[in-house]
Amino acid sequence: MRLRRFLGRKTILCLLSSLFLFTIAIGVLRHEIQSGLDRWCMTAQTAHPHPGDDVAAMLDYVQSETHPLRERNYVVWALGQARDPRGVPVLERYLTGEPCNHAECLCQGELEKAIALCKDPTPNLLRIRTP
Repeated sequence: MRLRRFLGRKTILCLLSSLFLFTIAIGVLRHEIQSGLDRWCMTAQTAHPHPGDDVAAMLDYVQSETHPLRERNYVVWALGQARDPRGVPVLERYLTGEPCNHAECLCQGELEKAIALCKDPTPNLLRIRTP
């Protein structure tokens, strides 16, 4: 009887601890995504000002050959997180269907993910503030 009660309490404690850790992990993930999106919105606005329209600034940033490919790839990621359908036509222009060549063109995998997110009408489950 005591063993059964002990195991019951231990199981509940374990479940509650797991739930707490899961909640913390989701919070950290949400914070990292939000801060990354905010950073790249600000970077794009600084380089290509579009007051009040971060997506337009990011689209200009991605299309600009003056910025390093690595940074443009981060902005492609941010556009995916923003989930704005205006990004689809611009991002699709950079799809080649070839394997990734990060030295010469935007990451094909990141482009595909960003396009899929921009087309997806499902709201962001992490409640990321979008531009």
